Amino acid sequence: MAEPQPSSVHEGMDREDPAPLPTSAEDRKAAAAMSSLERRGGDDDDAATKPNKEIDQEALGKAISRLELADKAGTVAAGEKKTKEKEEVEKRAKIKVDQADVTLLVEELDLTKGKATELLKANDGDAVKAMRGFVRAAA
Repeated sequence: MAEPQPSSVHEGMDREDPAPLPTSAEDRKAAAAMSSLERRGGDDDDAATKPNKEIDQEALGKAISRLELADKAGTVAAGEKKTKEKEEVEKRAKIKVDQADVTLLVEELDLTKGKATELLKANDGDAVKAMRGFVRAAA
């Protein structure tokens, strides 16, 4: 006589815990592609499965192309982000900072010259904006 099984156990399931669900979109796409391949599985030696081999090859090709597209999309997004950051750094490098403003921030806000210069460049060289921004960030 068979023992009652928990509701999470299904026939044909391994005794180990089921694999955790993928968290990222890329992992979900890969899991979907793999499960579509698994559903099409069959006996490789049987003559009736010869057409399934072609279908499996087609499914495999589609799964790989989806993964490649997902990888390219992630690479393009990362490249755009790096480009924006690089442009922002170049923009800050072009901003001229008055040494009197740097000295003012060093004395009043107790910053190093490098941090004061960075703060001024982030606020377009305006000492008042830099002080307000520093005070808001500290609060």
